[in-house]
Amino acid sequence: MNGADAMVKCLEEEGVKAVFGYPGVAICPFYNSILESDVRSILVRTEQNAAHAASGLARVTGEVGVCAVTSGPGATNLITGVATAFADSIPLVCITGQVNSELLGSDVFQEADITGAVESFVKYSYLVKNVNDIPRVFKEAFYIANTGRKGPVLIDVPIDVQNAAISRFKYPEEVNMRTYKPTIKGHAVQIKKVIKELENAKRPIICAGGGVLLSDAQQELREFAEQHRIPVVSTMMGIGVMPTRHPLYFGMVGNNGKPYANRAMNESDLLIMVGARVADRAVSQPDLITQNKVLVHIDVDPAEIGKNAGPTIPLVGDAKHIFHNLANQEFTCEHEEWISNLKLYRQTMEPKRKPNPDYVDPAEFIRKLSEKMQQDGIYVADVGQNQIWSCGYHIVKKGRFLTSGGMGTMGYSIPAAMGAKLGNREKQVIAVCGDGSFQMSMMELATIRQHDIPVKIIVLKNNYLGMVREYQHYTYKDHYSVVDLSGSPDLSKMAEAYGLPFIRVENMEQADASIERFLEKDESILMECLIDPMDLVK
Repeated sequence: MNGADAMVKCLEEEGVKAVFGYPGVAICPFYNSILESDVRSILVRTEQNAAHAASGLARVTGEVGVCAVTSGPGATNLITGVATAFADSIPLVCITGQVNSELLGSDVFQEADITGAVESFVKYSYLVKNVNDIPRVFKEAFYIANTGRKGPVLIDVPIDVQNAAISRFKYPEEVNMRTYKPTIKGHAVQIKKVIKELENAKRPIICAGGGVLLSDAQQELREFAEQHRIPVVSTMMGIGVMPTRHPLYFGMVGNNGKPYANRAMNESDLLIMVGARVADRAVSQPDLITQNKVLVHIDVDPAEIGKNAGPTIPLVGDAKHIFHNLANQEFTCEHEEWISNLKLYRQTMEPKRKPNPDYVDPAEFIRKLSEKMQQDGIYVADVGQNQIWSCGYHIVKKGRFLTSGGMGTMGYSIPAAMGAKLGNREKQVIAVCGDGSFQMSMMELATIRQHDIPVKIIVLKNNYLGMVREYQHYTYKDHYSVVDLSGSPDLSKMAEAYGLPFIRVENMEQADASIERFLEKDESILMECLIDPMDLVK
C-alpha cells in the first residue's frame, strides 16, 4: 500500500461515497488509487465547483463533503469554494496534491503554498510530509470538520508522499487532540438563567441561524417554540428551521428580510439568538438588539458570542443539546397578546409588489413553484436578486433551502444542487439562479450530463447583473456601470447542446403549465424565465 492507497482507504473508513474534483499530475496517484474503490469520483469542470458540490452534499446529508484537486492553479481555483464553506460553517475535507517535498519553496512548476493561502478561512490545514501520518491526519481532519463549529479542513499531500510505501496502515478509532475540545453541552447555570428570563418575558422571540440546521436541531427548536408559544424568526441561513407557513414563524430578518420580522426582533424584550453570528446582513445595527431587551446568544463557537453584540446571557454549546436541556426544564410563560400583535404586523406590513405584466413576476413565480414542488424538495438559490426573491417567496414545507449566505458566492447553486442530488437521489432538487450567476457555473451542465445527475435548473433572465444594477439605481441614480449582460448565450441552443429539455416562460400566463411540465419527471431540465430588467427585489 502506498500513500495514495492509504488516502482512499481513509475515505472508505469514513464512509465517503463521492469525491468531487479535477485531476492533475500532483494528485494523479490518488485518482489512480480511487479507481479500485467504491468511492465515486465526480469530474467537475472547474475546481471551485468541486467545493460547492461537496458543500451541497454535506448540507443535505450531515456528512463531511470531500473534494480533491491538483496543485498550483487547481488548488488556488478551489479557494473561493473553501472560503464559501467556511463562511457558512459547512464541513468539508479538501484534498490537494502538491509538488515533491524536496522541491517545496523553490517555485517549481505548479507549486503554490495552499496551506498558507487558505489560513484565514479553514478550521485547520495539514501539509503531510510523512506517509505514515496519513491515517492520523485524515481521522483528525474529518473530526475537526464535523464537530464544534463545522467548517472546511485542507489536507495538502506532496506527490512523493502519495507514492511512498506506508509501513503499516491502521485507521485510528478515536481522536484525542489536546488543543481541540469543542463545548457541546450548555452550562447548567446559564440554562437556568435563560429559563428565568423566559418566565419574566412578555415579548420573547427566537432568531434561528444556520447553526440550528448544522446541528440538526430543527425538531428540538420547533417543539420548544410550540410548547411555550415562542415566536421564531430566522437569518437567511436559518430559512427552513421552521416551515414557512408555521403560525409561529415570522420570516427572515435583515436588510432584505421581512419588515415585520425585523420589527418583531426590535420590539422583543427577550431575544434568543441561536446559531447565528449577528453579522451585518442579518443585523445592520447590532447595538439595537441589545437595547431595552435581554439578549441570549447561543452558539457552539465561543468566539462568535459577543463579537458583534454583547449578550446579557452567553451560552456556549450545540443547539441540539441545549434545546434538549431546555425542554427538560419546567416553567410557564404566557404571551398570546404578543403573538397577536406579530400576526397583525405580518398581515399589514407585507411588501406590495407592482410587477410588469409583460414579464414573469419572479416573486409570484417562485411562490407557484414552491406550491407545486414535492413536500421534501430541496431548493438551491444562487446569489443576486434571485436569492432575495427566493428568500422572500419560496415556501419551505418539509424540505431544505440552500444558498451561499456568508460569502454570497455567485455560481453556487448549480454545483451545490449537484451535490445535494447525489447526497439524496430520491429528493427533488431545483437550482434557481440569475443569468449572471448561471454563466459562472454553466459548464457544470456537462458534469450533470456525464454523471447522470437529474438537477432541475431555472434561470431568471433579465440581461443584467440585477443586484448591482439595483444598487446603482439607488446609489448612483441609474448611472449603470459594467452590469449589462449583452452577449449572453441563447439558452435554448445551450440546452440542446447538452441534451437537456428546455422551457421558456415569457409571462405569468404561461407559468402554471410550464412549472407542471418542469416538475413532472425526475430529469435534468433547463427553464428560462424572462424578467423585467428594471424589476427590484422589493
